[in-house]
Amino acid sequence: MHTATMRAVRLHAFGEPEQLVYEEVARPEPGPGEVLVRVCAAGVNPPDWYARRGFRNIPAELRPNWTPPLILGSDISGVVVALGPDVTGWRPGDEVFGLVNFPGRGSAYAEYVVSPAAHLASRPAALGHVEAAAVPMAGLTAYQYLFTHLRDRVGGTVLVNGAAGGVGHFAVQLARAAGARRVVAVASGRHEEFLRGLGVDRFVDYTRTPAEEAVRDVDLLIDTVGGPHAHRLLPVMRRGGQIAPVFPGDYHRTRAAELGITLTEGWQVRSSGPDLAGLAALVDAGKVRVGIDSVFPLRDAAAAHLRAERGHLQGKIVLSAEDRGFADHR
Repeated sequence: MHTATMRAVRLHAFGEPEQLVYEEVARPEPGPGEVLVRVCAAGVNPPDWYARRGFRNIPAELRPNWTPPLILGSDISGVVVALGPDVTGWRPGDEVFGLVNFPGRGSAYAEYVVSPAAHLASRPAALGHVEAAAVPMAGLTAYQYLFTHLRDRVGGTVLVNGAAGGVGHFAVQLARAAGARRVVAVASGRHEEFLRGLGVDRFVDYTRTPAEEAVRDVDLLIDTVGGPHAHRLLPVMRRGGQIAPVFPGDYHRTRAAELGITLTEGWQVRSSGPDLAGLAALVDAGKVRVGIDSVFPLRDAAAAHLRAERGHLQGKIVLSAEDRGFADHR
C-alpha cells in the first residue's frame, strides 16, 4: 500500500540551525477529533529554537522528553483537507489558522499538519495566510494575558517592555482594545515609527533613556524581556500596580512587595480555538494589525532560525509553504 508523503523540515539532532533538514516524510492522518490541514504558512516562535537546542534553557527535570528526528512549529494558516472521526464544525476547503497542540508538539514546519479541531479558528478575512500564521502563539499570549488573566487590571496606564517583538506588538494593541487609557511602548529607536503606527501613546527608546528614568505611575507592566536585570523596572510602577512577565525575570520579589507591587508569574499560552476566534474578530474589526519581520520559504527554515538568533525583531518571522506568490520580506 502506497503511503502519502509530503515535504517537511525535520530536526535530526539538537543543535544549530543546520540541523534543520528539508526532506520528504510520511504525511500524517487525522484521528478522532482531528483535522488534516494543508499548511500555507507557519509561524516561527521562541519555543521552536528552544526545542532545536534541546531545551537547554529549561532545568533538566522539566525538559520535554523529545527525541529527534522531529518536526518543529505550532503556528499555522492553511486549508482543511480531511476530517477525522467525530469532527463537526469544519469541512474540507475551510481556511483556518491555529496554535496547534501547544504546549506540546505541533509539527507545523510541513506541507500538512494534523490539528485537534478545537485548536483552530477561521482565518481572519483581513489577513492572507502569511499574516495569519504570524498571529497564533504571540497573539494568543497577549490576548490571554489581557482578556483572561488581567481583564480586571486593565484600565489605567499599561507599559509594554519589548514592544516591537511578536508578543509585544500584539500587547500594545490589545491593551487598548481591553480598555487601557494610556499605552507606553519601550523598544529601541528604530521601532518608533512602527509602534506609533500601532497607536501607542508614548514611545521610550531605551537606548537613549532607560525606561526606569523616563516613566512613572504604571498600573500594569507586560514585560516580554525578563532576564536577570528585570528588577530595574520597579521604579516605573505605582503602588498597587502589577507586573506580568512573559519571560522569567528577577524582579526582586521582596523589594517589589515592599513597594506594593503584585508580581504574577507562571502563565503559559495554550491552544484555544475560541480565544483565537475572539482575536480574529479584533483583527477583522481593524483593532489589531500584524507585524511581519521577515518571510522565508519553508525549505529555508534554518535561515529563519538564524534571523531569529540575530534578535531585534519587528513583528514575526514566517515560513511560506507555497512557492507560488512567495514574497520575501527579508
